[in-house]
Amino acid sequence: MSAKARFLQKLQDAQPSANNYATKGLADMAEFRQRLGELRENIETWLAGTGIRIADVQCTLTEILISSAAFPITCFALHYENRIVKFTPVFLYGQGVTGCVEVTLVGGGKSSVLCRLFMRSAERSDWSYAFINKSAGQRSSFGEDAFFAVLDALLP
Repeated sequence: MSAKARFLQKLQDAQPSANNYATKGLADMAEFRQRLGELRENIETWLAGTGIRIADVQCTLTEILISSAAFPITCFALHYENRIVKFTPVFLYGQGVTGCVEVTLVGGGKSSVLCRLFMRSAERSDWSYAFINKSAGQRSSFGEDAFFAVLDALLP
């Protein structure tokens, strides 16, 4: 092993691990926060030049499977004219999924849930989604194209 490799290994060993959490639940919550932030950044990139603005809001997520603890987490909303699409984390653990975000359209005095996003599922480790009006088991990969299919409801 070279001196540089030994030095870098020693440096890495001396630093506290980013994944040093007391429980798997706390590690999953940290990952959920991080991946939700990354999703928000992707959405901001996808919306560049559209005139749709994005706003952050602090929310609290209460997870009963982690001692009913309340966790601060960032929510965000997309604003276009008098309509809003909200991205709100609703739970960390569900049947076959980890990290659920509800996507809701608000406008004209009405509110309707469009879909749910899942950070991770039994089928895939990346974001997936399911429309609310379809079978709950029908999750698909969530990327730019799926985002715009969901966002279509924002336009009158």
